[in-house]
Amino acid sequence: MPKLGMVHYNFPNFSFDEFLEFVSVTGFDNVELQVNDVWHPGIDVPEKYAEAIRKKVESYGLNVCAFAAGNDFVVLDEEAVRFQVDRMRRIVRLTKILGATAIRTEGGSPKESVPENRWIEAMAGCLNRCAEFAETEAVYLAVDNHGFVTNDGDRQVELFERIGSKFVGATLDTMNYRWFGHDLQTVERYYEIIAPYTLHLHLKDGRGIRSEYRGEALGEGEINLMKAIHCLKAAGYQGSWCCEYEGRENDGRGQRKCYEYLKANLDTSAANGS
Repeated sequence: MPKLGMVHYNFPNFSFDEFLEFVSVTGFDNVELQVNDVWHPGIDVPEKYAEAIRKKVESYGLNVCAFAAGNDFVVLDEEAVRFQVDRMRRIVRLTKILGATAIRTEGGSPKESVPENRWIEAMAGCLNRCAEFAETEAVYLAVDNHGFVTNDGDRQVELFERIGSKFVGATLDTMNYRWFGHDLQTVERYYEIIAPYTLHLHLKDGRGIRSEYRGEALGEGEINLMKAIHCLKAAGYQGSWCCEYEGRENDGRGQRKCYEYLKANLDTSAANGS
């Protein structure tokens, strides 16, 4: 059975220890942590704190599969670029300490100083610099189709081809393309073209676009998850099958449904996914 993971996100009623206990007892193997779990105001030496977090995660029989960076690479000003690259260098070190090999990397946010026709140029500029030290540390930069800049599969492919490094690829979020506004047929086409570049995964389900979006447990929304799973398996995806739940209940019920969906469906995807 492939390794199953859960994103430490949207668990407002759980302490960090309660989250780890829930994930472990439910049957997951891995967790994706957020940058604020390790590096936030009040933490002077995040490297030391990351060591403690890793030990805590492992005490529950779990591993960290990915670390979310919270970066913004839609920048062109050299000073802003250096800041983002230097920050990512430290994120890479923290990722190694946590025992993970993937960084969930943001594309960035739209801004007046970077017109849309230069978004790829800006992201590629930062990612190329970061890829040099990421490769040295064998850490993969997995750009999420999150927000407004990278929620287009064709743009993502153009970005990855421009960089041309196996250490830069995608975090495939199965719901975000639909949230952005793409029709379901386009969403499924994006699964096909992004699967070969996928380094990390957010399996997410739901219904609707933007303000109409409503998160659901896996298998209860409008997303063809089996299509995504089939594409990933066909492309040889080797990472954690990581769930992100954005539903209404935050007491563990939705997350538990996600686990049961994966247990029931991952092994049958080859026959039913296309």
